[in-house]
Amino acid sequence: MATRSAIAPRPSACTFCAGCSVARNSPSERRSSGRPGSPRVRLFLALEPREEDRAALAEWRDRLVQGRDDLRPSAAETLHLTLVFLGYQAEKDVPAIAQGALGAVRELPAAELRPSAVMPLPRRSPRLFALDLEDEDARAAAIQSAASEALAEGRWYRPERREWWPHMTLARVKRGRRAEPLDPAEPLPGPLLAPLVTLYRSTLRPQGAVYTPLERVELRCG
Repeated sequence: MATRSAIAPRPSACTFCAGCSVARNSPSERRSSGRPGSPRVRLFLALEPREEDRAALAEWRDRLVQGRDDLRPSAAETLHLTLVFLGYQAEKDVPAIAQGALGAVRELPAAELRPSAVMPLPRRSPRLFALDLEDEDARAAAIQSAASEALAEGRWYRPERREWWPHMTLARVKRGRRAEPLDPAEPLPGPLLAPLVTLYRSTLRPQGAVYTPLERVELRCG
């Protein structure tokens, strides 16, 4: 049974990743900037793999970027799929946002995802490298759709026009650097099980975004 807990053609550019520089100019970010001085927080909803799968993925990614001083790897504990990027929202609305989004997905089954390719974004002059994921049985898409609809009903989110793309950000290109291709020298990781949906607060800092989990639900496994 699901449990909820409180916790202290592919696109050429990513508008779904809460921490990437590409997302900072996304429609959701522009629409929800809010009034100056109002207490607001930057939020996104994430689908997360189980810890053993995330650890194995992080080890593979570290070998992939070894020796690449032009890249800044994503922290291992933050490897996730962004389901919905909410941009800036009123801090007082966080409990209702969590209830709406997590309540909409809590009875759904966990997603099974299969890595298929490492992709530069944008392709010609990449600012990040992402792991493209095949959505086994379309479970991740169902989770994203349910959360998106619930948040749209609450008027916290306007769904993106482009189709949702399941992927994880592996590394970002350092400011002022031009990245060379990132080609895996070994096989891609095996399938991942993603049973957790988490509402995160994203705080932008010069060294990169800092993610703080706010509430989480565990999906059905098996």
